[in-house]
Amino acid sequence: MDWAQIYAAVFIMALGLSLILTPACQKIAQIFGFLDIPKCEGHKLHAKSTPLLGGVAMYSAWILTILAALAAVTFILPEKAMQDIIAGVAGIKLVLREFAVIILCALAALVMGTYDDKHAMKAHHKLYGQIAIAVATATFGGVHITLFMDLPFLSWFLTVFWIIFIFNATNFFDNMDGLAVGTASIAFLFFTTAAIVNEQYFVACLGACCAGSAIGFWFFNHSPASIFMGDGGSHFLGYMLAVISAKVTYFNPLVSESRLSILIPLFILAVPIFDTLAVVVIRLLNHKPIYVGDHNHISHRFLHMGMSRKRAVLLVHLLCLIAGLGAMPLLWGDERSCLILIAQGVTILLMLTLIQYSGTIQNKQQAQLQEISPDEK
Repeated sequence: MDWAQIYAAVFIMALGLSLILTPACQKIAQIFGFLDIPKCEGHKLHAKSTPLLGGVAMYSAWILTILAALAAVTFILPEKAMQDIIAGVAGIKLVLREFAVIILCALAALVMGTYDDKHAMKAHHKLYGQIAIAVATATFGGVHITLFMDLPFLSWFLTVFWIIFIFNATNFFDNMDGLAVGTASIAFLFFTTAAIVNEQYFVACLGACCAGSAIGFWFFNHSPASIFMGDGGSHFLGYMLAVISAKVTYFNPLVSESRLSILIPLFILAVPIFDTLAVVVIRLLNHKPIYVGDHNHISHRFLHMGMSRKRAVLLVHLLCLIAGLGAMPLLWGDERSCLILIAQGVTILLMLTLIQYSGTIQNKQQAQLQEISPDEK
């Protein structure tokens, strides 16, 4: 059994389990009252109560696939095949210990988010939980962002910050049916590809497993969604995006000619990162709390341009594909090619900035018109 077959098997199993478990979690959510009820909240676009627990479905598919893979390696595969797999993963015992930490932290992220779905945690309490999970991962989970610097504390700090930021970026981006899970699925596939190119077998399997569980859930979450992922799902996906993006080694001197390849995760996640920074700036300029939802996301801008929700989400996903596809050649390109691709990425971000700015001006003009009384018009 070669690694390509293993990747495919992991992906298909996670996909199948997600397709089976999502409807089950939908029914459980209805029975126990895990429902997203709009309550006239301005930033919510759905009109009826919708089951949550999509995160439970994705995590369950993910962990069951992992356990099945470990069982297959231990008890089912021939001894030679098992030895070949172990030989392909350097320091297998350390890897498994670190992976146990990642599994527990992913579970903690899911539990915290699911609790928030039911009981509405205060924003600072949720932030404390995110910090604790990020610190545990950076300290014990073998997740490090080094940027070619031999500065352990700076690496640790960058890793903690990255995990917390992607936690919240994914949560912010979950503002329309199928948007966040579709974007995460695209990102997981790109990260898996990067890991395969650099022969990071374990990380590639982990990425394939995440992609399968996310895509399986997408079939039930795209518009009109029959189930939401909730904060539990956005925290699980955000955590795994942060972990896998940090675990992949983007610069391989045997493959890549430029160290600019370390920018690949910023390209793959460019759209949600940009969207998060943009809405935070807009909320600060409007003197509003950054954790209070609104309609200033890029997906909402496309709605204001006359698109349907499905088309707005599709356009965002196409932008994610463009950014990710532009990042892949950085894995093996030379310095000049990488600079051209980076310029392309910056151009896309400038285009998004123009859309965001135009939408902000339009919203202000509409608000000013609404403040004018009929006698003044």
